[in-house]
Amino acid sequence: MKRRIESFARMGRVIGIDFGLKRTGLAVTDPARIIASALGTVESRQLMDHLRQYVAGEAVDGFVVGLPVNLDGTPTDITANVHLFVQALKEVFPGQWVETVDERFTSALAQRTMQSSGIGKKARRDKGVVDRISATILLQGWLERRR
Repeated sequence: MKRRIESFARMGRVIGIDFGLKRTGLAVTDPARIIASALGTVESRQLMDHLRQYVAGEAVDGFVVGLPVNLDGTPTDITANVHLFVQALKEVFPGQWVETVDERFTSALAQRTMQSSGIGKKARRDKGVVDRISATILLQGWLERRR
């Protein structure tokens, strides 16, 4: 049991990424990888610099990137851009792993989550809030599938 606890303590965080052409939602796990929390929203053109800064200050083992696909599983108009981003992420962070996950329904779940939690209409229209919550839902789902 002690060895299992020690190996748990050495785990790094995982960053969840809901990539968009204009802005990107970010989420992060706690060091024990139990829960995902919103990290923020970043303009996509500043994303790599933001990630470099974060990884320089925190132990990060990998990245989970939402892969947009249509309901029938075919690529969307942004899927190719996400693949390019994933390739760049692997090149910039060769010491971390990168995994893509199906992100269908995360935006809809984010909207429903905000509505049911009592967040007002004005805040629900803020795309940055939706992106942060989507990244958190995406990462929490990844955590739950790994258990």
